[in-house]
Amino acid sequence: MTLPRIRQLVFASHDSADIERLRQVLDLGPGFVDPGVSVFGLTNGVFALGDQFLEVVVPVEDKTAAGRFLDRNQGEGGYMAIFQTDNLERVRAHADKNSLRRVWDIDAPDISASHLHPADIGAAIVSIDEARPVGSWRWGGPDWQENAVPGALKELEITAADPESLAQQWAGVLAVEAVSVGHDVWELALAEGLVRVIPGPRDFLSKYTLKHPNPEACLARAAALGLEVTGASFQFAGVQIALLTD
Repeated sequence: MTLPRIRQLVFASHDSADIERLRQVLDLGPGFVDPGVSVFGLTNGVFALGDQFLEVVVPVEDKTAAGRFLDRNQGEGGYMAIFQTDNLERVRAHADKNSLRRVWDIDAPDISASHLHPADIGAAIVSIDEARPVGSWRWGGPDWQENAVPGALKELEITAADPESLAQQWAGVLAVEAVSVGHDVWELALAEGLVRVIPGPRDFLSKYTLKHPNPEACLARAAALGLEVTGASFQFAGVQIALLTD
């Protein structure tokens, strides 16, 4: 495993049934309900795709950050992106030096993490996590390896009002280079995976690209559940999910 890499992508929804809908559409294994998210006024479901993860969070209390996000964005856009690093100390020093507020920190024996304020880094909450050992993942639950299905998180696309500024901000945190590929589109090549920033009216996580062994079956299930399907992608909880076979 090489770092940094996308380790977990998160959706937010007001509808707890979306947890099961995501599992059905992508034919995922049993989900993990993390009791730790109750401190944020949420319930959730976390699903393993290979050794990476998709999560749906649902507010169960009033005045939660996720609830405000949903109300503010009218359900459009992903809620959070979690990246794995092998040097969280550097990330925290960079964030503090550049006035990127850390809104939540944890230092446990098996993992350390910091959540960066979306108003500072742009588009969404960004969490940078350092797992010990490197192949472990506390947020997936104790049985994630047994419950994982084949697949991978390949790309994260962000829409931004100022793509260059947002790309440079994220690149600084991730310690990678932001590269212009033309037409005001910027790419951040991670050790595993890609972050792409495209122009748009505002900042939000707009597309998650997944590798899946059977995209056609996923798209058929999405259509049967009434989700919008276009080409090799479908809309779920305000995010376009694009599917690749390799």
